[in-house]
Amino acid sequence: MTFWERLGEGLAAFWEEFVNNTGLTIVRTLAFLVLGLVVIRIVQIIARSVTLKTNKLDRAASSFVLSILSVVLYIALVIVIVSSLGFSTASIIAAFSAVALAVALALKDSLGSLANGVIIIFSKPFKKGDSIKISGYTGTVQEIRLFNTKLLTADNDTVIIPNSEVLGSDLVNYSTMPIRRIVFNFTAAYGEDPEKVKKAVLDGVKAIPNVLDPPAPSCVITDYEDSAVGYSVRLWTPNEFYWDTHAAVRDTVLKVLNENNIEIPYNRLEVTMRPNASYGGDEK
Repeated sequence: MTFWERLGEGLAAFWEEFVNNTGLTIVRTLAFLVLGLVVIRIVQIIARSVTLKTNKLDRAASSFVLSILSVVLYIALVIVIVSSLGFSTASIIAAFSAVALAVALALKDSLGSLANGVIIIFSKPFKKGDSIKISGYTGTVQEIRLFNTKLLTADNDTVIIPNSEVLGSDLVNYSTMPIRRIVFNFTAAYGEDPEKVKKAVLDGVKAIPNVLDPPAPSCVITDYEDSAVGYSVRLWTPNEFYWDTHAAVRDTVLKVLNENNIEIPYNRLEVTMRPNASYGGDEK
């Protein structure tokens, strides 16, 4: 047998082995890869369509669900491809577990914020557009992220608060109820008739736009101070008009007290000069 004949037989045997084993494995793996990518894309489109149509999930929750679903699908595809190539999936899963553990230990604080972000997204203590007070900041919720929440204050300042701090602090949501109560305290002199004071203030605040009736406004005595009687006027207004109405109440109370000649007490310092008194030296 000549050299070329032996070379031909060797190439034929190699090609046969390649086609029956390695080649088939490569073709099968490529087919799994292409098919897997197509399936993942189809599932993502269907999931996005479903989450956008449902009213139970807001935008942040929908994005989180889609992200988790995509990660799970891609991990499953990697395991299928590795298995198709003939490698042990147990070792791959063990490697994934080791990497996940190392990442979890290195990013435990960030993962804590991530977990809190998931809780916020699904428990919904507030949503985008709500006016809230948290960690000493009052503002409108601009965005709920997985790791932090972004607020916009009345001064147009952007505040980023970690989600771990969001759930660990007292939270006030001013947008939960459709109406809010305004309480404004003021004082009048002891010599003024309380009924006159109450009637003047109530008539004034009832004329303010967006003051609700019912529930009817009220004005009560709250305290007897050293030099004045403390009063409190209480009324309700729609949530969206709270700050405008609050400012109008302050202006109106001062206006009606002055118009009705009701004395508004204030701190005074009286100085009495004694005649023939000498200062800074001995009397002569």
